[in-house]
Amino acid sequence: MGSGSSGNANYKYSLQKSENVQTLPDETHPAFKAAVLIQQWYRRYVARLEMRRRCTWRIFQSIEYACEQDQIKLHNFFSYLMDHFTPSSSKERDFISRMFISGESFKEAELEKYCDYESIEVPDSYTGPHLSFPLLPDHATALLEAFKQKQQLHARYVLNLLHETRKHLKQLPNISHVSTCYSEEVTVCGDLHGQLDDLFLIFYKNGLPSPSKSYVFNGDFVDRGKQSLEILIILFTFLLIYPKEVHLNRGNHEDHMVNLRYGFTKEVMHKYKLHGKKILKMIQNVFCWLPLATLIDQKVLIIHGGISDTTDLDVLEKIQRNKFVSVLRGKKRKKSNRNVEIQETSEENKAETDPAGNEAAHSLPPSPQPVQAPSTANRLEFSRWVRQTVQEQIEWCRRLVDISDSEEEELTYASVVSLTDLDGSCRTRQEDWKQILDILWSDPMPQEGCIVNTVRGGGCYFGPDVTRKILEKYNLQFLIRSHECKQEGYEFCHSRKVLTIFSASNYYEIGSNRGAYVKLGPDLVPHFVQYQANKAAHTLTMTQRISRVEESAFRALREKLFAHTSALISAFKAYDTDNTGRITLSNWATAVESVLHLGLPWRMLRPQLVHSTADGMLEYKSWLDDLAMERRSREHIQTSLLEVIYRNRSNLETIFRIIDRDHSGLISFEEFHQTWKLFSSHMNIELTDDGINDLVRSIDFNKDGNIDFNEFLEAFRLVKQSQ
Repeated sequence: MGSGSSGNANYKYSLQKSENVQTLPDETHPAFKAAVLIQQWYRRYVARLEMRRRCTWRIFQSIEYACEQDQIKLHNFFSYLMDHFTPSSSKERDFISRMFISGESFKEAELEKYCDYESIEVPDSYTGPHLSFPLLPDHATALLEAFKQKQQLHARYVLNLLHETRKHLKQLPNISHVSTCYSEEVTVCGDLHGQLDDLFLIFYKNGLPSPSKSYVFNGDFVDRGKQSLEILIILFTFLLIYPKEVHLNRGNHEDHMVNLRYGFTKEVMHKYKLHGKKILKMIQNVFCWLPLATLIDQKVLIIHGGISDTTDLDVLEKIQRNKFVSVLRGKKRKKSNRNVEIQETSEENKAETDPAGNEAAHSLPPSPQPVQAPSTANRLEFSRWVRQTVQEQIEWCRRLVDISDSEEEELTYASVVSLTDLDGSCRTRQEDWKQILDILWSDPMPQEGCIVNTVRGGGCYFGPDVTRKILEKYNLQFLIRSHECKQEGYEFCHSRKVLTIFSASNYYEIGSNRGAYVKLGPDLVPHFVQYQANKAAHTLTMTQRISRVEESAFRALREKLFAHTSALISAFKAYDTDNTGRITLSNWATAVESVLHLGLPWRMLRPQLVHSTADGMLEYKSWLDDLAMERRSREHIQTSLLEVIYRNRSNLETIFRIIDRDHSGLISFEEFHQTWKLFSSHMNIELTDDGINDLVRSIDFNKDGNIDFNEFLEAFRLVKQSQ
């Protein structure tokens, strides 16, 4: 009875349920068609956003790498000057030394005396954090809190910290070895580039370094961001507290010549006006002692940039890394049959001197006697005299080292070459320089092989076959590198055998990219953590984020176009044979790429840069006028000066900072005079001593007897206009 009642109830329930079920509409139903249309529309919308994102990314990356190319070219120019200009007086000799040698060179004891922190008193009014050595975890915590409150560590403590860090780094091998047996996991962080908020967020999410939590920071701690020094202080503090758990690799920005261009030098001098020069000198020396690579469990190799087909870990382990204070440039210098001594810019290399070298200096051939210059009224005669004088100086320089024109040139490393021994050791040091350059500057590519990295101007591009070769040779599982900004903060390539990790979020613009770090346990399986350090980025929708980044990218691109106005006009006129002032949009794209060499899809970018026309033609003069108007409205400076500034500002600022020996922001009349005398010999700018003196007096607007950067820019513009 009960069983029948239950079955009847189930039957009614199933009948009622079947009545409530609605059949799906077929393809002809309006609802189905609407759903398909919405889906198609959304897919096209997302595809367009992705296309805009990729274009924006290419713009930022192309401009960034073009800037690095400029840095290489600038130092190649310095190399040329150093190889072909022989100073004719002690003043010129001192000036050359300041430009091409990294400041003063110190012996070990002299460096410590110069950067003596004990002589610096900490006033009672100082309210920032205090350090005492050996450091304790509480010191690190106090530093973190102080920097969050925008406080500044006193210069005495900064120098003391750098001194202790240098002592520790000198004891480390070129390749650090880390084991997951002694900690739960190892965390690897990529580029931070002075973005302190990213480091704070990493520590907040992952925890502070400790005996159970190891970190590897893979270079590029400084430059671009505004708090590079604070990052260094924090990392060096944890390095001294936990020397077995914290490991630092050198990046391509741990290089004082790069710092001159990308902001770190300026940051230090701004924050420490009184003792900034000493701090910079110590940091420069600390950088050259940073290890070059890290190995985790002998299976995972961590380097900053990448590898090449000549990368040899056995060679890397034996390199005297401190000798390469700057690996940015190699110089072309002709090989000598006589003995030549390589005098490194590193202080340790200066510790030993050859007494015989002093005697050799007295027996040098006499320099050519200066001949009175002819009148500048006869420009042809004056020009001939300049060429003859320079040639005599070059020939004298050749005689010093027994060089002949027929001998082939050999690329050497960034050090200063003077008289005493070279032969076999030069080739070894040349190989050492190449080894370091490749691991700091190289990038992976999808194609097989290994080619010169022409985009950055240094290092190489290495393919999957190069990766496989080095993994097999050293029995490695995969490589971890940094050096490249990635939208998601990390990216695999070469069949997941190369991992790029980048820890600076919002690198190009707010919302442009996430930062990331990777954690490796005993199984060496990577686990990623991504983040956005900027709170504003979390409030933006995907469309808003892409639009904001896109606007910033095209603004930078328009500045780049404006900076090359003169060259663009010449390129456009080549297609405008009838002088109509109009060219096709296709020719516009071709001409722009021929001038900027950015490798961008100009036809795709055209709608954002050029107003469309009905007949497909562009009035290029009015388009360039619009670019100039946009810049003028922002800068309120005449167009001709603006173009020169936008095109050359980075190079000129780097040159200015090299000449500005004490980083005061000012250069003396004498330094300015020697600069233009040096450049005029090799840039087809004929300036007599009187002409240079007239120029320097005319640009010293405030009549204070010194030249600041704005006045330096004005001098460059005046000389260029006179050509």
